[in-house]
Amino acid sequence: MTKNNEHKNLNVPALRFTEFTGEWEIVSLKDIAVVNPKSEPLLNKFFYIDLESVEKGELKKIQEILQEEAPSRAQRVISNNDILFQCVRPYQKNNYIHRVKNTSNIQWIASTGYAQIRTTESPNYIYHLLNTDGFNRKVMVRCTGSSYPAINSEDLSAIRFYLSTDKKEQCKIARLLDLLDERISTQNKIIEKLESLIKGIYSSILWKDYRLVSLSEIFIERNERTTTNNQYQVLSSTAKGLYRQSDYFDKEVASANNVGYKVLRLGDIVLSPQNLWLGNINYNDAFKIGIVSPSYKVFSIREGYNPYYVSCFLKTPKALYEYANASEQGASVVRRNLDVNAFMAICFPMPNRIMQDRISERVRAINMKLDIEKQVFEKLNIEKQYLLRQLFI
Repeated sequence: MTKNNEHKNLNVPALRFTEFTGEWEIVSLKDIAVVNPKSEPLLNKFFYIDLESVEKGELKKIQEILQEEAPSRAQRVISNNDILFQCVRPYQKNNYIHRVKNTSNIQWIASTGYAQIRTTESPNYIYHLLNTDGFNRKVMVRCTGSSYPAINSEDLSAIRFYLSTDKKEQCKIARLLDLLDERISTQNKIIEKLESLIKGIYSSILWKDYRLVSLSEIFIERNERTTTNNQYQVLSSTAKGLYRQSDYFDKEVASANNVGYKVLRLGDIVLSPQNLWLGNINYNDAFKIGIVSPSYKVFSIREGYNPYYVSCFLKTPKALYEYANASEQGASVVRRNLDVNAFMAICFPMPNRIMQDRISERVRAINMKLDIEKQVFEKLNIEKQYLLRQLFI
């Protein structure tokens, strides 16, 4: 590949395969594709494409649901290599290309929330083009509605963009991006397997018939407070984890005066009494010291218990169930008021310290592997976004 930065006045992408020359042409979608073509007659047997199983920009899987009754006439029969473009809230980019070949006795039906695009160009190439930020910015300009921005098929068809008319170049670009998609999909499966392995350990090992120990025997509540403003960095506890507040919200949202905030030290447990039942409880293994909202509860772990082992069962489904039972409905649906005494009375099975250490070592190793694989996944997605920006105009 070569960079074409020296040809700023030419209609060519910034990054291009060396064997291709010549400028790209401006076309509209209706010039190279039919949007929502006339549907084929419905057969007796058909399957709905389960769009809920589609990850952003990638067909994760197709759920085969055999229907006894005919679908609505508004729903369309999808042919092989048709592209489905999300028209409602298109910024989510849940677009994919249909690669399941039809048989003589099966049809695939898609929701009308997607525009069905059948192109005369390389379908894989057009699929990737439709997922570029440049094309989606043009889509958003034409969207109507505030709560559910949407674009109609006529406006979608009229969008103009640069296109390589060389089918070989189209195929080569598509092949590169297809290979990257396959690698991303493989990486996602690696992550899913590791997550499944961790869940298996939690369900088969953490909940064995060990001695039951209440949280009051494991936790010691800490109430250390700040004495000066901005004494330490402000942290936010969420159901997804513990973060620097400035990183999580892209700004500081705490009170301008944080004197009296609770001090959170390395190895502590922090939770939100209002959102505990949603999983807002975290073990601090990342920050030497920080401060959290005074409304949070902070605990240290007593000696004799492996802190990492304790942290393993804090967000298990059984733990969340117990938290919900120890909480009462609050002022809103998502807020429940924690009964601290009921929380501290919750019991968890606890093996001896040697077994705690052994299990912790195993789970920690898998979690470290999982973190590495997630970083690889993130880098692959960043690489894909870079190529989408550079390989198209």
